[in-house]
Amino acid sequence: MVLPVIFGVLLISLIAISAFYFISNQKKTQSVKKVKDKQTILREANRKLAQDPHNPAALKALADMYFLEHAWDKAFVLYDLMLEISATHKEIDELETGLRQGICAIEMGKHQDAFKGLVIARRKDMNNEQVNYYLGLALYLNNDFEKAIPLIKKVIIANAENIDAYRLLGLAMSKGKKYRESIPYLKRAMDNNPEDKEILFCMAQSMAETNNIEHALKIFIHLRPDPEYGAQACLQAGILHYNANSFDKAIQDYEIGLKHTTAKIEVMTDIRYRLAQAYLKMQRISDSLEILKEIEATIPGYKDVPTLIARYQELNQNKNLQTYLMATNSDFVTLCRNIAINYYPDARVKITSVESTPDNTEIVAEIDTGIWEDVIIYKFFRNVGTTGELFIRDFHSRIHDAKAGQGVCFTAGNFSEEAHKYIDGRPINLIEKNELNKVLSNLKLEPEMSTSEEDISTTEETL
Repeated sequence: MVLPVIFGVLLISLIAISAFYFISNQKKTQSVKKVKDKQTILREANRKLAQDPHNPAALKALADMYFLEHAWDKAFVLYDLMLEISATHKEIDELETGLRQGICAIEMGKHQDAFKGLVIARRKDMNNEQVNYYLGLALYLNNDFEKAIPLIKKVIIANAENIDAYRLLGLAMSKGKKYRESIPYLKRAMDNNPEDKEILFCMAQSMAETNNIEHALKIFIHLRPDPEYGAQACLQAGILHYNANSFDKAIQDYEIGLKHTTAKIEVMTDIRYRLAQAYLKMQRISDSLEILKEIEATIPGYKDVPTLIARYQELNQNKNLQTYLMATNSDFVTLCRNIAINYYPDARVKITSVESTPDNTEIVAEIDTGIWEDVIIYKFFRNVGTTGELFIRDFHSRIHDAKAGQGVCFTAGNFSEEAHKYIDGRPINLIEKNELNKVLSNLKLEPEMSTSEEDISTTEETL
Protein backbone atom coordinates (compact mmCIF):
# COMPACT_ATOMS: atom_id res chain seq x y z
CA MET A 1 0.00 0.00 0.00
CA VAL A 2 2.89 2.34 0.79
CA LEU A 3 4.78 1.69 -2.46
CA PRO A 4 1.97 2.81 -4.80
CA VAL A 5 1.60 6.04 -2.80
CA ILE A 6 5.34 6.73 -2.98
CA PHE A 7 5.30 5.93 -6.67
CA GLY A 8 2.37 8.33 -7.21
CA VAL A 9 4.10 11.18 -5.36
CA LEU A 10 7.30 10.64 -7.36
CA LEU A 11 5.33 10.61 -10.62
CA ILE A 12 3.55 13.88 -9.77
CA SER A 13 6.87 15.45 -8.77
CA LEU A 14 8.46 14.39 -12.05
CA ILE A 15 5.53 15.78 -14.04
CA ALA A 16 5.71 19.11 -12.12
CA ILE A 17 9.49 19.38 -12.65
CA SER A 18 9.13 18.54 -16.32
CA ALA A 19 6.36 21.14 -16.73
CA PHE A 20 8.50 23.75 -14.96
CA TYR A 21 11.48 23.12 -17.21
CA PHE A 22 9.23 23.05 -20.27
CA ILE A 23 7.71 26.44 -19.44
CA SER A 24 11.12 27.88 -18.54
CA ASN A 25 12.58 26.63 -21.78
CA GLN A 26 9.65 28.01 -23.73
CA LYS A 27 10.11 31.44 -22.11
CA LYS A 28 13.82 31.32 -22.89
CA THR A 29 13.04 30.29 -26.44
CA GLN A 30 10.53 33.12 -26.82
CA SER A 31 12.99 35.58 -25.30
CA VAL A 32 15.76 34.41 -27.65
CA LYS A 33 13.30 34.60 -30.55
CA LYS A 34 12.36 38.18 -29.61
CA VAL A 35 16.02 39.16 -29.47
CA LYS A 36 16.60 37.49 -32.83
CA ASP A 37 13.46 39.12 -34.27
CA LYS A 38 14.57 42.53 -33.01
CA GLN A 39 18.06 42.02 -34.39
CA THR A 40 16.59 40.90 -37.70
CA ILE A 41 14.30 43.95 -37.88
CA LEU A 42 17.17 46.29 -37.03
CA ARG A 43 19.51 44.66 -39.50
CA GLU A 44 17.02 44.62 -42.36
CA ALA A 45 15.71 48.13 -41.66
CA ASN A 46 19.18 49.64 -41.38
CA ARG A 47 20.24 47.92 -44.61
CA LYS A 48 17.25 49.40 -46.46
CA LEU A 49 17.66 52.85 -44.88
CA ALA A 50 21.34 52.89 -45.88
CA GLN A 51 20.19 52.67 -49.46
CA ASP A 52 17.13 54.95 -49.00
CA PRO A 53 16.78 57.03 -45.78
CA HIS A 54 13.08 57.49 -46.55
CA ASN A 55 12.21 53.85 -47.15
CA PRO A 56 8.62 53.67 -45.75
CA ALA A 57 8.66 49.95 -44.99
CA ALA A 58 11.92 50.20 -43.04
CA LEU A 59 10.78 53.31 -41.16
CA LYS A 60 7.51 51.60 -40.23
CA ALA A 61 9.21 48.39 -39.09
CA LEU A 62 11.54 50.30 -36.78
CA ALA A 63 8.85 52.70 -35.56
CA ASP A 64 6.39 49.90 -34.77
CA MET A 65 9.08 47.93 -32.95
CA TYR A 66 9.99 50.92 -30.76
CA PHE A 67 6.30 51.75 -30.24
CA LEU A 68 5.51 48.25 -28.94
CA GLU A 69 8.56 48.48 -26.65
CA HIS A 70 7.31 51.85 -25.36
CA ALA A 71 10.51 53.50 -26.55
CA TRP A 72 8.41 56.58 -27.22
CA ASP A 73 11.22 58.98 -28.10
CA LYS A 74 12.70 56.72 -30.78
CA ALA A 75 9.28 55.83 -32.21
CA PHE A 76 8.20 59.49 -32.25
CA VAL A 77 11.12 60.61 -34.44
CA LEU A 78 10.36 57.89 -37.01
CA TYR A 79 6.58 58.43 -37.11
CA ASP A 80 7.17 62.17 -37.37
CA LEU A 81 9.48 61.62 -40.35
CA MET A 82 6.90 59.33 -41.96
CA LEU A 83 4.29 62.10 -41.70
CA GLU A 84 6.71 64.51 -43.34
CA ILE A 85 7.22 62.25 -46.37
CA SER A 86 3.66 60.87 -46.56
CA ALA A 87 2.73 63.26 -49.37
CA THR A 88 5.23 61.58 -51.69
CA HIS A 89 4.84 58.06 -50.28
CA LYS A 90 1.20 57.12 -50.60
CA GLU A 91 1.85 53.68 -49.08
CA ILE A 92 2.21 55.31 -45.64
CA ASP A 93 -0.99 54.90 -43.60
CA GLU A 94 -1.54 58.48 -42.33
CA LEU A 95 -4.28 57.38 -39.92
CA GLU A 96 -2.12 54.86 -38.05
CA THR A 97 1.05 56.93 -38.35
CA GLY A 98 -0.61 60.13 -37.16
CA LEU A 99 -2.29 58.36 -34.26
CA ARG A 100 0.93 56.72 -33.10
CA GLN A 101 2.94 59.94 -33.51
CA GLY A 102 0.38 61.67 -31.27
CA ILE A 103 0.44 58.88 -28.68
CA CYS A 104 4.25 59.02 -28.54
CA ALA A 105 4.18 62.81 -28.11
CA ILE A 106 1.67 62.55 -25.25
CA GLU A 107 3.67 59.81 -23.53
CA MET A 108 6.78 62.00 -23.79
CA GLY A 109 4.97 65.04 -22.35
CA LYS A 110 5.20 66.92 -25.67
CA HIS A 111 1.49 67.68 -25.73
CA GLN A 112 1.71 70.41 -28.35
CA ASP A 113 3.58 68.13 -30.76
CA ALA A 114 0.78 65.57 -30.50
CA PHE A 115 -1.61 67.75 -32.50
CA LYS A 116 0.40 67.37 -35.72
CA GLY A 117 -0.23 63.64 -36.04
CA LEU A 118 -3.64 63.46 -34.36
CA VAL A 119 -5.16 66.20 -36.54
CA ILE A 120 -3.92 64.41 -39.68
CA ALA A 121 -5.34 61.12 -38.38
CA ARG A 122 -8.71 62.70 -37.64
CA ARG A 123 -8.95 64.11 -41.14
CA LYS A 124 -8.72 60.50 -42.33
CA ASP A 125 -11.40 59.22 -39.95
CA MET A 126 -13.43 61.65 -37.81
CA ASN A 127 -15.21 58.81 -36.02
CA ASN A 128 -12.18 56.77 -35.04
CA GLU A 129 -12.49 56.07 -31.31
CA GLN A 130 -8.77 56.05 -30.55
CA VAL A 131 -8.07 59.19 -32.56
CA ASN A 132 -10.87 61.13 -30.88
CA TYR A 133 -9.77 59.92 -27.44
CA TYR A 134 -6.13 60.88 -27.84
CA LEU A 135 -6.89 64.19 -29.54
CA GLY A 136 -9.28 64.96 -26.67
CA LEU A 137 -6.54 63.94 -24.23
CA ALA A 138 -4.01 66.21 -25.95
CA LEU A 139 -6.45 69.14 -25.76
CA TYR A 140 -7.15 68.35 -22.09
CA LEU A 141 -3.43 68.27 -21.29
CA ASN A 142 -3.09 71.67 -22.98
CA ASN A 143 -5.95 72.99 -20.78
CA ASP A 144 -8.24 73.48 -23.79
CA PHE A 145 -11.18 71.86 -22.03
CA GLU A 146 -13.90 73.38 -24.24
CA LYS A 147 -12.53 71.68 -27.36
CA ALA A 148 -11.69 68.45 -25.56
CA ILE A 149 -15.20 67.82 -24.22
CA PRO A 150 -17.08 67.21 -27.52
CA LEU A 151 -14.36 64.87 -28.78
CA ILE A 152 -14.47 62.73 -25.63
CA LYS A 153 -18.27 62.65 -25.80
CA LYS A 154 -17.96 61.14 -29.30
CA VAL A 155 -15.78 58.40 -27.82
CA ILE A 156 -18.45 57.50 -25.26
CA ILE A 157 -21.15 57.53 -27.93
CA ALA A 158 -19.04 55.12 -29.98
CA ASN A 159 -18.18 52.93 -26.98
CA ALA A 160 -20.26 53.32 -23.83
CA GLU A 161 -17.92 50.91 -21.99
CA ASN A 162 -14.79 53.05 -22.43
CA ILE A 163 -14.19 53.85 -18.77
CA ASP A 164 -11.08 55.90 -19.58
CA ALA A 165 -13.28 58.25 -21.61
CA TYR A 166 -15.69 58.72 -18.68
CA ARG A 167 -12.76 59.61 -16.46
CA LEU A 168 -11.27 62.05 -18.96
CA LEU A 169 -14.63 63.68 -19.70
CA GLY A 170 -15.39 64.13 -15.99
CA LEU A 171 -12.00 65.74 -15.40
CA ALA A 172 -12.30 67.99 -18.47
CA MET A 173 -15.75 69.19 -17.43
CA SER A 174 -14.72 69.82 -13.83
CA LYS A 175 -11.57 71.73 -14.81
CA GLY A 176 -13.55 73.52 -17.52
CA LYS A 177 -15.90 74.75 -14.77
CA LYS A 178 -18.86 72.70 -15.99
CA TYR A 179 -19.19 71.45 -12.44
CA ARG A 180 -22.76 70.17 -12.42
CA GLU A 181 -22.34 68.35 -15.75
CA SER A 182 -19.10 66.72 -14.62
CA ILE A 183 -20.51 64.91 -11.60
CA PRO A 184 -22.22 61.92 -13.35
CA TYR A 185 -19.05 61.16 -15.36
CA LEU A 186 -16.83 61.50 -12.30
CA LYS A 187 -19.13 59.15 -10.37
CA ARG A 188 -18.93 56.56 -13.16
CA ALA A 189 -15.14 56.78 -13.11
CA MET A 190 -15.09 56.60 -9.30
CA ASP A 191 -17.26 53.46 -9.34
CA ASN A 192 -14.57 51.85 -11.48
CA ASN A 193 -11.69 52.99 -9.23
CA PRO A 194 -12.73 54.42 -5.82
CA GLU A 195 -9.08 55.15 -4.94
CA ASP A 196 -8.45 57.44 -7.93
CA LYS A 197 -7.32 60.54 -6.01
CA GLU A 198 -7.55 62.93 -8.96
CA ILE A 199 -11.17 61.91 -9.56
CA LEU A 200 -11.93 62.28 -5.84
CA PHE A 201 -10.40 65.75 -5.76
CA CYS A 202 -12.30 66.97 -8.84
CA MET A 203 -15.51 65.41 -7.51
CA ALA A 204 -15.11 67.39 -4.28
CA GLN A 205 -14.43 70.60 -6.23
CA SER A 206 -17.52 70.08 -8.39
CA MET A 207 -19.64 69.38 -5.31
CA ALA A 208 -18.33 72.48 -3.56
CA GLU A 209 -19.12 74.62 -6.60
CA THR A 210 -22.67 73.22 -6.74
CA ASN A 211 -23.27 73.94 -3.03
CA ASN A 212 -22.97 70.33 -1.88
CA ILE A 213 -20.58 71.61 0.78
CA GLU A 214 -20.99 68.80 3.32
CA HIS A 215 -20.03 66.02 0.88
CA ALA A 216 -17.24 68.14 -0.62
CA LEU A 217 -15.73 68.68 2.83
CA LYS A 218 -15.82 64.96 3.59
CA ILE A 219 -13.82 64.20 0.46
CA PHE A 220 -11.33 67.05 0.98
CA ILE A 221 -10.75 65.98 4.59
CA HIS A 222 -10.30 62.37 3.42
CA LEU A 223 -7.64 63.58 0.96
CA ARG A 224 -5.72 65.77 3.44
CA PRO A 225 -3.03 63.14 4.16
CA ASP A 226 -2.50 62.28 0.47
CA PRO A 227 1.06 63.12 -0.66
CA GLU A 228 -0.07 64.35 -4.09
CA TYR A 229 -3.44 66.03 -3.49
CA GLY A 230 -3.20 66.62 0.27
CA ALA A 231 -2.01 70.23 0.15
CA GLN A 232 -4.67 71.27 -2.38
CA ALA A 233 -7.34 69.37 -0.42
CA CYS A 234 -6.31 71.19 2.79
CA LEU A 235 -6.49 74.51 0.94
CA GLN A 236 -9.98 73.82 -0.42
CA ALA A 237 -11.28 72.48 2.90
CA GLY A 238 -9.89 75.55 4.63
CA ILE A 239 -11.63 77.88 2.18
CA LEU A 240 -14.98 76.13 2.75
CA HIS A 241 -14.58 76.25 6.54
CA TYR A 242 -13.46 79.90 6.40
CA ASN A 243 -16.47 80.88 4.28
CA ALA A 244 -18.70 79.18 6.84
CA ASN A 245 -17.02 81.26 9.59
CA SER A 246 -15.54 78.09 11.11
CA PHE A 247 -12.18 79.80 11.48
CA ASP A 248 -10.76 77.29 13.97
CA LYS A 249 -11.43 74.42 11.53
CA ALA A 250 -9.98 76.44 8.66
CA ILE A 251 -6.82 76.98 10.71
CA GLN A 252 -6.57 73.22 11.31
CA ASP A 253 -6.92 72.56 7.56
CA TYR A 254 -4.24 75.10 6.65
CA GLU A 255 -1.84 73.93 9.36
CA ILE A 256 -2.12 70.35 8.07
CA GLY A 257 -1.57 71.68 4.55
CA LEU A 258 1.74 73.26 5.55
CA LYS A 259 3.06 69.83 6.49
CA HIS A 260 3.05 68.90 2.79
CA THR A 261 6.45 70.46 2.23
CA THR A 262 6.82 69.00 -1.27
CA ALA A 263 3.72 70.75 -2.64
CA LYS A 264 4.04 73.47 -5.28
CA ILE A 265 5.21 76.82 -3.93
CA GLU A 266 2.13 78.65 -5.22
CA VAL A 267 -0.16 76.26 -3.30
CA MET A 268 1.92 76.56 -0.12
CA THR A 269 1.97 80.36 -0.40
CA ASP A 270 -1.80 80.49 -0.85
CA ILE A 271 -2.22 78.27 2.21
CA ARG A 272 0.03 80.55 4.27
CA TYR A 273 -1.79 83.68 3.09
CA ARG A 274 -5.20 82.24 3.98
CA LEU A 275 -3.90 80.90 7.30
CA ALA A 276 -2.74 84.41 8.19
CA GLN A 277 -6.24 85.71 7.43
CA ALA A 278 -7.83 82.98 9.56
CA TYR A 279 -5.49 83.82 12.44
CA LEU A 280 -6.60 87.45 12.17
CA LYS A 281 -10.24 86.41 12.40
CA MET A 282 -9.36 84.66 15.66
CA GLN A 283 -7.43 87.79 16.74
CA ARG A 284 -4.16 85.83 16.80
CA ILE A 285 -2.23 88.77 15.40
CA SER A 286 1.25 87.59 16.43
CA ASP A 287 0.71 84.24 14.70
CA SER A 288 -0.62 86.00 11.61
CA LEU A 289 2.36 88.34 11.46
CA GLU A 290 4.77 85.41 11.67
CA ILE A 291 3.11 83.74 8.66
CA LEU A 292 2.94 87.00 6.68
CA LYS A 293 6.65 87.59 7.25
CA GLU A 294 7.40 84.05 5.99
CA ILE A 295 5.50 84.87 2.79
CA GLU A 296 7.32 88.18 2.36
CA ALA A 297 10.67 86.43 2.82
CA THR A 298 9.77 83.81 0.18
CA ILE A 299 7.85 85.90 -2.38
CA PRO A 300 8.42 89.63 -1.73
CA GLY A 301 5.41 91.79 -2.55
CA TYR A 302 2.92 88.89 -2.68
CA LYS A 303 -0.61 90.35 -2.94
CA ASP A 304 -1.09 92.89 -0.12
CA VAL A 305 1.28 91.17 2.34
CA PRO A 306 3.58 94.23 2.88
CA THR A 307 0.53 96.38 3.68
CA LEU A 308 -0.87 93.76 6.05
CA ILE A 309 2.46 93.44 7.87
CA ALA A 310 2.68 97.20 8.38
CA ARG A 311 -0.94 97.41 9.54
CA TYR A 312 -0.90 94.48 11.93
CA GLN A 313 2.49 95.27 13.42
CA GLU A 314 0.88 98.51 14.54
CA LEU A 315 -2.19 96.65 15.77
CA ASN A 316 -0.02 94.20 17.67
CA GLN A 317 1.41 97.09 19.64
CA ASN A 318 -1.91 98.84 20.30
CA LYS A 319 -4.58 96.67 21.92
CA ASN A 320 -7.18 99.42 21.71
CA LEU A 321 -6.62 99.70 17.95
CA GLN A 322 -7.08 95.91 17.76
CA THR A 323 -10.43 96.30 19.47
CA TYR A 324 -11.41 99.20 17.21
CA LEU A 325 -10.79 97.25 14.02
CA MET A 326 -11.21 93.59 14.90
CA ALA A 327 -13.21 93.01 18.08
CA THR A 328 -16.84 91.99 18.27
CA ASN A 329 -19.43 94.71 17.87
CA SER A 330 -20.18 94.85 21.56
CA ASP A 331 -16.48 95.33 22.45
CA PHE A 332 -16.21 97.98 19.73
CA VAL A 333 -19.20 99.86 21.16
CA THR A 334 -17.68 99.70 24.66
CA LEU A 335 -14.45 101.19 23.32
CA CYS A 336 -16.34 103.96 21.51
CA ARG A 337 -18.24 104.83 24.71
CA ASN A 338 -14.94 105.14 26.57
CA ILE A 339 -13.57 107.45 23.87
CA ALA A 340 -16.69 109.59 24.10
CA ILE A 341 -16.43 109.74 27.90
CA ASN A 342 -12.74 110.69 27.88
CA TYR A 343 -12.56 112.88 24.77
CA TYR A 344 -12.97 116.09 26.79
CA PRO A 345 -10.77 115.76 29.92
CA ASP A 346 -12.43 116.41 33.31
CA ALA A 347 -15.84 116.88 31.69
CA ARG A 348 -19.06 115.45 33.03
CA VAL A 349 -20.53 113.18 30.34
CA LYS A 350 -24.04 111.82 30.00
CA ILE A 351 -24.50 109.39 27.09
CA THR A 352 -28.06 109.61 25.83
CA SER A 353 -27.99 107.42 22.74
CA VAL A 354 -25.88 104.68 21.18
CA GLU A 355 -26.66 103.32 17.72
CA SER A 356 -24.43 100.70 16.15
CA THR A 357 -24.12 98.79 12.88
CA PRO A 358 -21.29 96.47 11.77
CA ASP A 359 -19.65 99.40 9.95
CA ASN A 360 -19.97 102.24 12.43
CA THR A 361 -21.22 103.42 15.79
CA GLU A 362 -22.89 106.72 16.66
CA ILE A 363 -22.98 108.09 20.21
CA VAL A 364 -24.91 111.15 21.40
CA ALA A 365 -23.62 112.68 24.65
CA GLU A 366 -24.34 115.73 26.81
CA ILE A 367 -21.02 117.36 27.79
CA ASP A 368 -20.47 119.72 30.74
CA THR A 369 -16.89 121.00 31.07
CA GLY A 370 -17.72 123.59 33.74
CA ILE A 371 -17.06 126.31 31.15
CA TRP A 372 -19.55 125.22 28.49
CA GLU A 373 -22.35 122.72 28.01
CA ASP A 374 -23.44 121.20 24.73
CA VAL A 375 -24.68 118.09 22.92
CA ILE A 376 -21.93 116.32 20.97
CA ILE A 377 -22.45 113.55 18.43
CA TYR A 378 -19.58 111.10 17.91
CA LYS A 379 -19.35 108.95 14.81
CA PHE A 380 -16.90 106.03 14.63
CA PHE A 381 -16.13 104.37 11.27
CA ARG A 382 -14.31 101.02 11.42
CA ASN A 383 -12.95 101.04 7.87
CA VAL A 384 -9.27 101.57 7.05
CA GLY A 385 -9.89 103.05 3.62
CA THR A 386 -11.06 106.50 2.59
CA THR A 387 -14.33 107.89 3.93
CA GLY A 388 -15.93 110.21 1.41
CA GLU A 389 -17.86 113.48 1.47
CA LEU A 390 -21.27 111.80 1.24
CA PHE A 391 -20.89 110.19 4.67
CA ILE A 392 -19.89 113.54 6.18
CA ARG A 393 -22.89 115.26 4.59
CA ASP A 394 -25.17 112.66 6.18
CA PHE A 395 -23.39 113.17 9.50
CA HIS A 396 -23.90 116.94 9.27
CA SER A 397 -27.61 116.42 8.63
CA ARG A 398 -27.77 114.23 11.72
CA ILE A 399 -26.08 116.97 13.81
CA HIS A 400 -28.58 119.51 12.49
CA ASP A 401 -31.63 117.30 13.13
CA ALA A 402 -30.48 116.50 16.67
CA LYS A 403 -29.78 120.20 17.34
CA ALA A 404 -26.33 119.20 18.54
CA GLY A 405 -23.60 121.78 18.92
CA GLN A 406 -20.81 119.75 17.37
CA GLY A 407 -19.89 116.46 15.72
CA VAL A 408 -16.66 114.46 16.00
CA CYS A 409 -16.04 111.85 13.33
CA PHE A 410 -13.40 109.10 13.68
CA THR A 411 -11.92 106.69 11.13
CA ALA A 412 -9.05 104.19 11.18
CA GLY A 413 -8.28 105.28 7.61
CA ASN A 414 -8.60 108.77 6.22
CA PHE A 415 -11.17 111.23 4.90
CA SER A 416 -11.27 112.33 1.28
CA GLU A 417 -10.13 115.78 0.19
CA GLU A 418 -13.77 116.67 -0.59
CA ALA A 419 -14.79 115.65 2.95
CA HIS A 420 -12.14 117.98 4.43
CA LYS A 421 -13.36 120.84 2.21
CA TYR A 422 -16.97 120.22 3.18
CA ILE A 423 -16.41 120.73 6.92
CA ASP A 424 -15.04 124.27 6.42
CA GLY A 425 -17.31 126.53 8.46
CA ARG A 426 -19.29 123.58 9.84
CA PRO A 427 -19.13 122.25 13.43
CA ILE A 428 -17.41 118.96 12.58
CA ASN A 429 -14.00 117.62 13.58
CA LEU A 430 -12.47 114.83 11.47
CA ILE A 431 -10.16 112.46 13.35
CA GLU A 432 -8.07 110.32 11.00
CA LYS A 433 -5.82 107.32 11.58
CA ASN A 434 -2.78 109.04 13.14
CA GLU A 435 -4.81 111.14 15.56
CA LEU A 436 -7.07 108.17 16.35
CA ASN A 437 -3.96 106.14 17.25
CA LYS A 438 -2.95 108.85 19.71
CA VAL A 439 -6.42 108.85 21.26
CA LEU A 440 -6.39 105.06 21.56
CA SER A 441 -2.82 104.92 22.92
CA ASN A 442 -3.68 107.38 25.68
CA LEU A 443 -7.05 105.82 26.45
CA LYS A 444 -7.41 104.08 29.78
CA LEU A 445 -10.40 101.78 29.86
CA GLU A 446 -11.92 102.86 33.13
CA PRO A 447 -15.41 101.90 34.34
CA GLU A 448 -17.96 103.97 32.48
CA MET A 449 -20.11 106.60 34.09
CA SER A 450 -23.32 105.00 35.29
CA THR A 451 -26.42 105.90 33.32
CA SER A 452 -30.01 104.85 33.64
CA GLU A 453 -31.78 102.69 31.07
CA GLU A 454 -33.95 105.70 30.15
CA ASP A 455 -30.82 107.65 29.23
CA ILE A 456 -29.46 105.11 26.76
CA SER A 457 -31.03 103.74 23.61
CA THR A 458 -28.74 101.16 22.03
CA THR A 459 -29.27 99.33 18.78
CA GLU A 460 -26.53 96.77 18.16
CA GLU A 461 -26.15 94.37 15.29
CA THR A 462 -23.77 91.47 15.66
CA LEU A 463 -20.88 91.50 13.20
